[in-house]
Amino acid sequence: MPLDSSLVGTKIGSIASEIDTRWAMAYAASVGDCAACYLDTRRPDGIIAHPLFAVCFEWPAASSIRHKARANLSQDEAARGVHATHHTIVHRLVHPPERLITSAEVIGVERRKPGAYEVAKFDTVDDHGAPVCTTYYGSLYREVEVKGPDRPAEVPPLPTLSLSAPPRKEVRVQISAGAAHIYTECARIWNPIHTDSAIAAKAGLPGLILHGTATLAMAVSRIIEVEAEGDPGCVAQVAGRFGAMVLMPSEMLVRINARQKCTGGETVFFEACSAEGGRAIRDGVVVLRD
Repeated sequence: MPLDSSLVGTKIGSIASEIDTRWAMAYAASVGDCAACYLDTRRPDGIIAHPLFAVCFEWPAASSIRHKARANLSQDEAARGVHATHHTIVHRLVHPPERLITSAEVIGVERRKPGAYEVAKFDTVDDHGAPVCTTYYGSLYREVEVKGPDRPAEVPPLPTLSLSAPPRKEVRVQISAGAAHIYTECARIWNPIHTDSAIAAKAGLPGLILHGTATLAMAVSRIIEVEAEGDPGCVAQVAGRFGAMVLMPSEMLVRINARQKCTGGETVFFEACSAEGGRAIRDGVVVLRD
């Protein structure tokens, strides 16, 4: 069955998440980031969560909206859905313990050459209704048709690279054999293709693959280290397109291509390459506040 563009406008009501220090610390550790701001509970203002921690409390809403979107797809078609694009606007970092509320909406369905492309928007606020983060989550259903007219999502534009030059820096990241298992449990995000070798093989994968959001978080951590003087509070936006698989154990290369001025700050352009040379993250962007 095709993916029906009438899904645009489908909403998931408010889902509350209780964010404690244990969860936030575990997430940072799972992506290999042991900065004191994430782990040292003796800090006068307490710890903060990693800028990509949003994927954890967005997961229940993502699962719910994915279930609605896939209701008319066959099991085989649904299994062809992959996380293709990600764009998070960080209004402020999470400061545990706190209670957050997330809502979601399908805002776009359209035809792409590889298949049907769907975009969901996640909005998270705190107990006072103040915004915490907004995420645009793109899913691609490979070789699946679209029923109805294309309804492209309206998403905020990202800065674009205006110059070409040699990379500013390259950082190598070691990926352990158990990286996906650790990330799954610490992030509380479960998809068996990342941790169950039998299911991964059934899906046609060459082995267990690391989560795209884990790959992105690891890259962002390295960018904060070398481009933001270790201050995650500078991160205003994170975006990227997922591509090549990251197998385990292996090594990933984070390539920082450029840094340039943009409205309200500076933009770091990057990519992350797998050990085989494929681009696991393409068109990576981290916007740093002034």
